[in-house]
Amino acid sequence: MQPRFLSELRFGVSAQDPWSPEEGSVNITGEVLTGKLFTAESATLDLFIPRFHVGGSANTAGQTSFAYAGFTWTVPITQALFVEATFGGAIHNGETGEFVGRDHSALGCSPLFRESASIGWRFDEHWSVMATIEHLSNAGLCEQNRGLTNVGARIGYSF
Repeated sequence: MQPRFLSELRFGVSAQDPWSPEEGSVNITGEVLTGKLFTAESATLDLFIPRFHVGGSANTAGQTSFAYAGFTWTVPITQALFVEATFGGAIHNGETGEFVGRDHSALGCSPLFRESASIGWRFDEHWSVMATIEHLSNAGLCEQNRGLTNVGARIGYSF
């Protein structure tokens, strides 16, 4: 079967960094994933070929929102259970200056690196649910580097 360009849509909610000054707010998230651009003949090697993703997270309390893009690696554990890892970058509207309000995280600069990990359950060929943790940080490249770590759940629809 020929790979499809558009592979999956995901929507969900996450808690905005429950361990930071931005705790107590909620994000609405959305993401689009492509299919793999090519496949390897070996099933093991095929696990190393990522899909491309682009998404966004809108904070409902006016705190840090962001858009992101990167690569997604999905590893099936069973026919239904899977794990996933991502790596990419993000741009945000959060605080980057020298003086940051008490209710905001000092993110240092924009853009940031973004990585995430998920564990998911595939109900059928189309629907899945995932628990996800994501982290955004400048990796110490800017003076301040509080970063954000969000936890949440998403539902996915595969084409």
